[in-house]
Amino acid sequence: QLAKDIPSLDIYDESEPSADELQSRALSAEEAARAVPGITNSEGGSASHGSVEVMLATSNGFSGQYKRSSFGISAMVLSEKNGVMERDYDYTAAVYDEDLKDPTEIGRRAGERTMERLGAISPTTGAYPVIYDNRVSSSIASHIASAINGAAIARGTSFLKDMMGQAIASSSITMIDDPLRESGIGSSPFEGEGRPRQRRIKVEGGVLKGWFLDLVSAKQLGLDPTGNAGRGIGTTASPATSNWIMQPGET
Repeated sequence: QLAKDIPSLDIYDESEPSADELQSRALSAEEAARAVPGITNSEGGSASHGSVEVMLATSNGFSGQYKRSSFGISAMVLSEKNGVMERDYDYTAAVYDEDLKDPTEIGRRAGERTMERLGAISPTTGAYPVIYDNRVSSSIASHIASAINGAAIARGTSFLKDMMGQAIASSSITMIDDPLRESGIGSSPFEGEGRPRQRRIKVEGGVLKGWFLDLVSAKQLGLDPTGNAGRGIGTTASPATSNWIMQPGET
């Protein structure tokens, strides 16, 4: 079951912005946010660059390595109305520096999102059609990922523990874990226990199709591991997502 061929996923950018360049980006983002009418204060702008080289060798004979890079820009600001203070943020993150959004766009959206919060009221109790902000959508996806984590299933603590093969969402919902996505933030050529990565459909047309499994949880459940082991420095492996994607529906 060990990974034999290590694919190239284009997840390393050799460019390295200077400290002055990163500072300039952070300041540009903050200044653009503070320029939005109504913004009263700032919690700052930030810009980052990181690179890491991963090498994994295991007692079962696997050995492999890869490099990955990351870049980011963010801003957070505040506003106040009638004594009520609101804050919001925006950010951009990518494997490649050139794929980042412009710092001024990030700042402007941070300011606009903050202003959109002012004057919010609680609606009357009732049933309403809802359009979710993309951040709320990703939160929903995260809850599903946690609920189909093999460790939670093996412990019997997940509300989806008995739902394999059943509908858990609208038929328009399909969710995929894709660790082989080129230049993906969560991509990697092998997983934390040395097995090959694979694109897997976890929820298809609203129907639950699979768990996130590492060796331990797979053994506990009497199933095969799915290549979803994650690992940090100095920690044991555990089931984890990679690029966890909710496919667009009909709209």
